[in-house]
Amino acid sequence: MNTEAVKTDVVQHSRAIEQLVVGHATSDGAGVKLTRVLGQALQQRLDPFLMLDAFGSDKPNDYIAGFPNHPHRGFETLTYLIAGRMRHSDNAGHQGLLETGGIQWMTAGRGIIHSEMPEQKDGLLEGFQLWINLPAAEKMQSAGYKDVQSEQIPEFVTADGVKVRVIAGSSLGAAGAIQRPDTEPLFLDVHVPAGVSFSQSLPVGHNAFFYVYHGEAAVAERSVSAQRMAVLNNDASADGVILQAKQDSRLILVAGAPLREPIVQHGPFVMNTREQIEQAIDDYQAGRFNAAA
Repeated sequence: MNTEAVKTDVVQHSRAIEQLVVGHATSDGAGVKLTRVLGQALQQRLDPFLMLDAFGSDKPNDYIAGFPNHPHRGFETLTYLIAGRMRHSDNAGHQGLLETGGIQWMTAGRGIIHSEMPEQKDGLLEGFQLWINLPAAEKMQSAGYKDVQSEQIPEFVTADGVKVRVIAGSSLGAAGAIQRPDTEPLFLDVHVPAGVSFSQSLPVGHNAFFYVYHGEAAVAERSVSAQRMAVLNNDASADGVILQAKQDSRLILVAGAPLREPIVQHGPFVMNTREQIEQAIDDYQAGRFNAAA
């Protein structure tokens, strides 16, 4: 972990905001209340990202039932816990306790059955879960799991006082805790003081968005308030994004390389054809996910 002041990225031309997205309140698992920010309607536009859920409540009844055993196939998940404690367990024998500031990265691959259960009876539980697609050639790989505790996540502070936690990808020379081929995901948790800007370079062609979870941020004076997602355009002349904080703000910045492959989703399964989805359902019902693990 590096907390020394570093110089910010030099971005000559910032991407602009293409659209603002308001998530919709829903529940998942055994009744966990959350906001689905990115859903199927944006999967092609934000390829390789399939879903983003934001959750946050200090009311135990909103989260205590958790996410009991359920299956997945064909993609990866990144869970980032801002506050609270959750236990991961799966049929491949992986166990992990996700605590404040930590992450879990799970590769569903050809099939996994897992649970995510709160290990707290009161207090704030807040965080995100992002689904990232796998290329067709990698969808049937073996399942995998990794957890990274808060103190293992690289972070730095810029000369202007911006704190950046580099969860995936890289920022200002700091390599994140997670590096992935093909989709090349970038996931930053950025804390920007009021009146300060933060610049991040982005590869041309990568789809990108940011979600403000506290405060208010802007790009080229277009403001994004808390609990809003901003989809950034794919201006080929832009070399990154310049974010300005209207007030003390916290946001996640996400980008990745599109796979440009067909996306067929049925609940917890994401494949490339309807036939593959039907096979996934059949394999799960026949108990073959246990054999895969």
